[in-house]
Amino acid sequence: MSDNAAIPIHMGLVLDGNRRWAKQNGLPVVQGHRHGMDVLKDISFHAFERGVKYLSAFVFSTENWQRAEEEVNYLMDLTVKAVEKYLDEFHERGIKVIIMGRRSGVRQKVLDAIDRTEEKTKDNTGGTLVLCFNYGGREELVDAVQNIVAEGHSASDVTLDTLWSSLYRPEIPDIDLLIRTSGEQRTSGFMLYRAAYAELKFLDKLWPDFTTTDFDDCMKDYVNRERRFGS
Repeated sequence: MSDNAAIPIHMGLVLDGNRRWAKQNGLPVVQGHRHGMDVLKDISFHAFERGVKYLSAFVFSTENWQRAEEEVNYLMDLTVKAVEKYLDEFHERGIKVIIMGRRSGVRQKVLDAIDRTEEKTKDNTGGTLVLCFNYGGREELVDAVQNIVAEGHSASDVTLDTLWSSLYRPEIPDIDLLIRTSGEQRTSGFMLYRAAYAELKFLDKLWPDFTTTDFDDCMKDYVNRERRFGS
């Protein structure tokens, strides 16, 4: 993969299988999430070293609120701890970290951690890690339409560009390659608008078992595909 033109600019990750991994290994569910976060850190570093410019990960869905309260509380705490644990390392590597999703309903200490992370890494240019937290693809589109209406646009004013500029983080480009682990073959609404022409790769392996070798194999598969973009 020496040809940089063949490397996906933006890769998406649906991190599925943390709970099943914990169960298979006789561990509490929270241990699966913790190990999954460590794997995400390692994969992020590897992706940017390989030339990927944007890496987006589905960390916490708006639908995850339906899980057991104990698990939700742990995921909130884990987000704060992960930011505190990895922030300096991401910054030293020149990685910009942004969090995308709804802020409403999220604990203040989590929001504070998000704000600290984005502020510290905002000028970094070594790759952008997008953590989709309290995110839903349908919710993003609803929020975009509400923003358009609030700005006073008439129906005839609305174009594809108008909608794009109203998405969360409009500076983030379309997804080129979307990977989902755990054997599930669906996108679960991840970046609905940006994933319209994404190449999809579904793996049976659970996320905590995902390795840099698996990542490279997905990259090789992507390089060998012919993207048609609807033509």
